[in-house]
Amino acid sequence: MPQSPELTELRPATAPLLSGHYEVRDCLGEGGFGTVFAAWDNKLRRAVAIKRLKNLGDPTQSARLVQEAQLAASLQHPAFVKIYALEDSGEAQSIVMELVHGQTLKQLLGQSPMHERQALDIVCQIAEAMRDAHASGLVHGDLKPSNVMVQPENTVRILDFGLAIQADPQATTSVLQTDPQGTIAYMAPERLLGQPLRASSDIYALGVIFYELLTGARPFSDLNGLALAAAHMQTSSAQWPYPATVRAALIQLMHNMTATPVEQRLQTMQQVCERLAILLDQPAAQTQSPAKRVLRWQPAWRKPVLSLGAALALAAGGWWFARSSPTMLTSLQAVFQPYSEAQEMQVGLQALATWDRPGELEKAEKKFTTILDQNRDNVAAIAGLALVYCRRFSSDHQDEIWLRKADAAAKQALHLNDQLALSHIAQADVLAMAGKNEAALTAFDRALTLDPANIFGLSGRINVLHKQRQDDTALASAQEGLRRYPAERVFADQVGTIQYARARFHEAELAFRQSIQIQPDAVYSYANLSAALAAQGKQDEALHILQQGLQIRPSAWLYGNLGNILFLRNDYIGAAAAFESAVAPTQGSPGDYLGWANLGDTLLWIPGREADARKAYARASELLAPRLSRSPDDVTLLSRMGLYYARSGDKQHSLPLLQRSLTLAPAAAGVQFRAGLAYELLGERQLALAAIKQAIHAGYPVQFIEATPELLALRRDPAYAPR
Repeated sequence: MPQSPELTELRPATAPLLSGHYEVRDCLGEGGFGTVFAAWDNKLRRAVAIKRLKNLGDPTQSARLVQEAQLAASLQHPAFVKIYALEDSGEAQSIVMELVHGQTLKQLLGQSPMHERQALDIVCQIAEAMRDAHASGLVHGDLKPSNVMVQPENTVRILDFGLAIQADPQATTSVLQTDPQGTIAYMAPERLLGQPLRASSDIYALGVIFYELLTGARPFSDLNGLALAAAHMQTSSAQWPYPATVRAALIQLMHNMTATPVEQRLQTMQQVCERLAILLDQPAAQTQSPAKRVLRWQPAWRKPVLSLGAALALAAGGWWFARSSPTMLTSLQAVFQPYSEAQEMQVGLQALATWDRPGELEKAEKKFTTILDQNRDNVAAIAGLALVYCRRFSSDHQDEIWLRKADAAAKQALHLNDQLALSHIAQADVLAMAGKNEAALTAFDRALTLDPANIFGLSGRINVLHKQRQDDTALASAQEGLRRYPAERVFADQVGTIQYARARFHEAELAFRQSIQIQPDAVYSYANLSAALAAQGKQDEALHILQQGLQIRPSAWLYGNLGNILFLRNDYIGAAAAFESAVAPTQGSPGDYLGWANLGDTLLWIPGREADARKAYARASELLAPRLSRSPDDVTLLSRMGLYYARSGDKQHSLPLLQRSLTLAPAAAGVQFRAGLAYELLGERQLALAAIKQAIHAGYPVQFIEATPELLALRRDPAYAPR
């Protein structure tokens, strides 16, 4: 247990000797389960701490505390305070443990700001220790700065499970003695509603400690008791203030550790350790300095929170008895009911923001539908459903039913409330999916007039600008979005996508690496990074990145790029297998026309697979046709359809499409390359040479051209000049 200068003036102990050889000295503190004394072991000649357990009047509970001490004694990690003995004087039981010298994190935080590297090291030590504890079936349940000691050599020690003793002014009355102690400031929201203690509760508490170390203050530092509990229930860590000195990757990790829905939180301390190890391997920002104290929380939300706290005090009377009293828990949940709708909306929008993760679209749809089951005129939920349908349309076979449903929902949202930014964003998304980019841009502009900070509006507008080939404006907007919202991966992805389209592959690589740093499990970013690396001739590194992504989960994007790189290496069998995975229903995207086209390209080079190649091309054309009809000026779609016609020998339909795409985007490297390849397939060598020359001039990678088998004869032409 801790001993520090501030404790040496406490009153002498009045407890009797234990077992005749412990000389009890100062009282170090008192907690919910007992009193802790500094003592001297006369037999072993060493200083110890003795926790004298209170008589709880419940033999079962006393036995549980002793069992807990026995389990804690079994932990081998050096961060845990050692248990030396269990003593029974007949009147009370006592636990004899190591007396730890040092300062608590709470004391350190009160002295001076903490550097990023020191904070990372401390949190990493705690996470590694708790990983071992969780593996042994133990959960701390009361992690907070006053329960973590830092010794003079910067070694972290964690005070005993369920035996923390120092008084904390932020603590409320503990739960009934049948439940673990807890402190509101570091308690996971689900614990406030009486849900069982689990490993994710410790992860949340450690995330709050991490925040406090980096910012100098805990969340809602000016609140206590029920008002503090209400604040934690009604907000998410995304709304906490973060100093500009805190890196985006650190903020993202804190978000992942402190997500309000348990299922969105990191699930194991092993995952926390892995994320921390990555951050520790990275250099801190060169401008890094100890974080200044964050500004006091703004009052915009305080009035409803405080009034809610008052309502809780009247309705519950004894918050911490909630778990043991089903009636009280029901009352508490009833008090929170007016806020559940907002929480459901927030969770739905968070899921929508990470829709490329498996199950997130389903989660978002469920949340919005739940809201509408209770309130059918909730405009935000209707608009949210429209956004869900748009994303289903873009990923699920391009089924027109999704676009029609999205359109109907967006129109309903606008009809009910045209002053809600999300209504206009939903309308803009539908228009963009339908290829009506000008109208979509107008709708996004209207939404951002109403809510200039809306991430969906900002990122959607950038996508439309990129489609319209306004890349200077799109890139500037994406870079500004990333500067203002460093924890939002979407802007890093957009910067990389635009830079890639401009054949600035190194800049694209940097952006995609930043995206992965923000969200290490985003397989979309791994696929993009592999493409940027391959475009620079770094194929081995690209393959390594793809394997990292596939270790996270299968993805059509990852399989597609794996197939492309294997194709460049003339491994057509391997490439075909990868492309088949890319369009497989179970692990790929069967509605992706490009996946089918890539598969067709590859099968042509495998003897006996020509018929399968034709089927793949037919499927690609079938999927591409409705897209092109909606977006007749999309140069990517135009040039690809022209190429597919060329592969089937349909010169009559191919040439007009190629010419139109070149007229609309003469400086687009990808468009020029596809046109050159199509011209070569159609026997138009001079047009092919001219287009390939323009593609190289625009930045198309020469190694991609030289790895394309259909261009072998062209490359032997004396007029071909790759450099």
